Parts: sequence; C-alpha cells; structure tokens
Amino acid sequence: MKSSVFAIDVGYGNTKSAFRMGSDIATQMFPSLTPIAVDDAVSAYGQGIVASRKVAPIRVGGTAYEVGPGVDISSAYGNAGRTLSEDFCLTPNYAALLGGSLHFAGVDDVELLVLGLPVHTITRHSSELKTTFTGTHDFGHGPVRIGAVKVIPQPLGSLVSFSEYGGSRFDRENAHLVIDVGYFTTDWVVANGFTMNDRRSGGAPGGASQIYQRIASLISSNEGDTVSDIERIDKCLRENKPFLFYGKDIELAPLVKQSQAVILATVKEMQNRVGRTADLRSIVLTGGGAALYEPAIQAAFQRVPLDVLAAPCYANVKGFLIIGEAALIRERKPAGALA
Repeated sequence: MKSSVFAIDVGYGNTKSAFRMGSDIATQMFPSLTPIAVDDAVSAYGQGIVASRKVAPIRVGGTAYEVGPGVDISSAYGNAGRTLSEDFCLTPNYAALLGGSLHFAGVDDVELLVLGLPVHTITRHSSELKTTFTGTHDFGHGPVRIGAVKVIPQPLGSLVSFSEYGGSRFDRENAHLVIDVGYFTTDWVVANGFTMNDRRSGGAPGGASQIYQRIASLISSNEGDTVSDIERIDKCLRENKPFLFYGKDIELAPLVKQSQAVILATVKEMQNRVGRTADLRSIVLTGGGAALYEPAIQAAFQRVPLDVLAAPCYANVKGFLIIGEAALIRERKPAGALA
C-alpha cells in the first residue's frame, strides 16, 4: 500500500504511527522492545489451542528482531530488548521499530516519512536520520520505498495537535509551553503560535522511566528481592492494575507518590530554561508520562493554566502527520501560485 505521508514516533517506551485511511487518521502503537527473534518458537506448534502473538521478524543488518504489539514485555533475566541511550535513533533497534510500524500498517511506499527527535538531540542526529531512511529498504518482507524524510522536534507534534483539536484553548497570538513527558526524556517547547522560542525550549534525560525505576527500587527494598522488569510496572500503571510479585498484588499508587522527588531535578531545569511565565497562555502537557508528572508540573507553575491533552500518547504522532501533509501541499503547489 502507498501512503503519501506516514508519521512515526519511535519513542523509548512505545512506537506510535499515524497515517490516512480515507479522510480519517489511523493510529497504531506497540512497545519499543526488540528482542532477537526466535527461530524455533514453541507457540507455532500450538495453533488452534493457544492464541498466537501479533509479532513479526524485522530484519536490520542481517539480524531479525521480534517487533509488534504482542512482544514479550518481560524476560527471564530482566532484559526485554529496550534501548535507553541518547543515540537510540542511530541503533538497529530503532530501525527495526520503524520497519515494524510500516509492516503492521501494510505500507511499502511512502512519499514523505515524518519522524520526531527529542529537542536536545535533534541538531546532532536529524541529518543522519534523513540520510539513513531515505531510499529503498528491505526489512525482511519485501522492498519498502521512502521518498523523503522530515525530522521535527517532538513537542511540536503535540503543539500542532493542540492547535487542531484544542479549539479556543489554542491562542495563536500568545505563547504556550508544551511539555512532552516521554519514557526516557522530557522535552519542552515555548512557542508563539507555531514559532518556537529556542532560548526557552529544551529537553533533558528523565521521563516516565525515572518513576518506574524508583518504584522498582522501593518494591525491591520492601520485598527483599530485586525488581528489574520496569515494563510491567509501566503496563500496570497505564491499566490501573496492581503489580504482581511472587503471587502478591502490590498497589502502585502509594509508590508513585513516594517517587515524586525524582522528578524535581527535571522540572527545576525546565523552570530555569523557561524563565518567567507571565506571558504564557497555558501549559500543554502531553506524552505517555503526562499523568505521572502532572502534580509536580502543576506545583512548579501554579499560576499558569494546565491543559492535559486527551490520548497524550498519540498527540505527537498525529501532529507529525499534519505537519507532513502541510509540507507536501506546499511542495506540490505550482511556482507563483498564491499561498
């Protein structure tokens, strides 16, 4: 299937994508986990008895990675195939997640691929991403053509989503502070309309995984045994379920409250960069970790109204799609045509 614009937000926690299905925006999401694919999967012999997992082998550089919504979120020794490093976008794991998004959408021809990067890494890595992914690729399921690649700061995707779906709350004449709490990084953008203020915008390592790791440490201390599979903690918090540990159901809400202190360094860095906030119309909070950071951000910016985006996990990637479509329209406009 051909797609004029395909948007992918390869996050540290989850990989999201958005593309057009007629006039509607279709979205999909799966964990950003890339364990090595198993050639002799036992589950293949249980067809008709046990449900098959929705995964696919995605090949990058001669290695097949297991990618998809059904990927295992825990492993025998605590390594589920997640990559947490600032050069994540240059790794084979990133490429496998990108290829998996295209595969599960059934897309093999893209005119414009739109990707996002954290604010503090975009100047270092955007050119390499464009070079790496423009062209024809084979992720193990036939050729995939990508005509061009556009890379934008991640929070701008949420700003565009807010402008599209926020109604009268979006003020084109005054500034908004958009805070994107990801899995491994927290990024923020101060923008008047769609003009980004570079001096007040930034990003830092420290997202939702900080909270998960602190909760794991608290459980380890309380239970006298090591907890390392923070992916399960993430899933339990998103689904509002207790964490199962050796047959014991552990409620996580009290542990979230005990973990708020680890957020303060990130929030303080944000305050220092943003400066005085008297000119802000609102703070737009988005990203998969938005709910975890909301109390600390509200306390830090008490006099500024807070807008928490609906379905914050998809806000960036929907904005990427809208940005890509607008760029393609401008590119196709005949020379000399009126704007």
